[in-house]
Amino acid sequence: MRILVLGGDGFCGWPTSLYLSERGHDVTIIDNLSRRKIDVELEVESLTPIRPIGERIRVWREVAKRDIGFVNLDLATEYDRLAALLAELRPDAIVHFAEQRAAPYSMSSPKAKRYTVDNNVRATHNLLTALVATGVDAAVVHLGTMGVYGYGWSGNAPIPEGYLTVKVQTPDGELEREILHPANPGSVYHLTKTLDQLLFSFYAKNDRLRITDLHQGIVWGTQTEQTSRDERLINRFDYDGQYGTVLNRFLMQAAIGHPLTVHGSGGQTRAFIHIRDTVRCIEIALQNPPESGSRPRVLNQMTETHRVLDLAKLVSGVMGADIAYLPNPRIEADENDLLVRNDQFLALGLQPTTLSEGLLEEGSKIAARYRRRADPTKIVARAVWRDSMEKADDLLTELPPES
Repeated sequence: MRILVLGGDGFCGWPTSLYLSERGHDVTIIDNLSRRKIDVELEVESLTPIRPIGERIRVWREVAKRDIGFVNLDLATEYDRLAALLAELRPDAIVHFAEQRAAPYSMSSPKAKRYTVDNNVRATHNLLTALVATGVDAAVVHLGTMGVYGYGWSGNAPIPEGYLTVKVQTPDGELEREILHPANPGSVYHLTKTLDQLLFSFYAKNDRLRITDLHQGIVWGTQTEQTSRDERLINRFDYDGQYGTVLNRFLMQAAIGHPLTVHGSGGQTRAFIHIRDTVRCIEIALQNPPESGSRPRVLNQMTETHRVLDLAKLVSGVMGADIAYLPNPRIEADENDLLVRNDQFLALGLQPTTLSEGLLEEGSKIAARYRRRADPTKIVARAVWRDSMEKADDLLTELPPES
């Protein structure tokens, strides 16, 4: 297939691009390199050294004997260029990662909130509009988030895959309908993903676009088979309080002797998936698109659930790190249960990679190898969900000094 990977320079996009390329697909990355620009803004880099995109692509050509195209294009602001590119390349499929992906960053300032909405919603809508305008019948696979469902409000009922069956009482009797699962976003970032759902629903119904929306859990791990072949292909390892995902943050903190920072009680349960399974799930979704005229296909892209405190204790036991409890900057329950259905991916052949000490060892070795690149001042999450909450700098007085 000829595949466009939007946001293909990012944490999920880069390993997906290499994986699909090695599987024989004709891959072109479209990216405005905004994640690299945010590194400059936040004055913090990936723990792993990330080479320029041109060098990355050249090294992949050397290692795999495969070409990947690249176009520097901003989906949110360059609609005409996007439409022209679609008309020229006529892709069979499009993988859409091109959105600001961090909940803490999206809540860090009015500017970040506005940027997240402007970038994410406009990028998605420009893509859908351009597909209709050009008549390109490409299957769209979008990376969404489990966070659209919210946490802790569904009790012990498993979260279904996208749609919920409801019963409505009417004067003529009971009607049964299947509706898009009610959204309960917990940040501006998650809010944009819920808006994406409505855009997808409309364009699938009105213009018969073929769309798959992947509600992904928190990604952990760093390397895939492809990114591990040469250090110049290495994937991102974000550890900072804005972009670092929880398990990767714990591994890096332990590697440099910093306490593992648990917000609140640590009783928050989250869905997780290894980066290796992310790329496999993308491939499965590409191989199984919905038919034209069908509603968007929604798949819960996760493999297991864990409490944050349990993860901290696991890393602490393996690496000998202390645990520090900080007030939770988010507005959420101290504890929640989370039951999630992922029947479709399992039925389509996904063999889940679950958490093990062996895979933790991979992450801990990467964290230890590049520990000197870490900036301890960037570790703690300083974005708060409401201005009336205590500022994060006031929450750090109980932490021991960094090693």
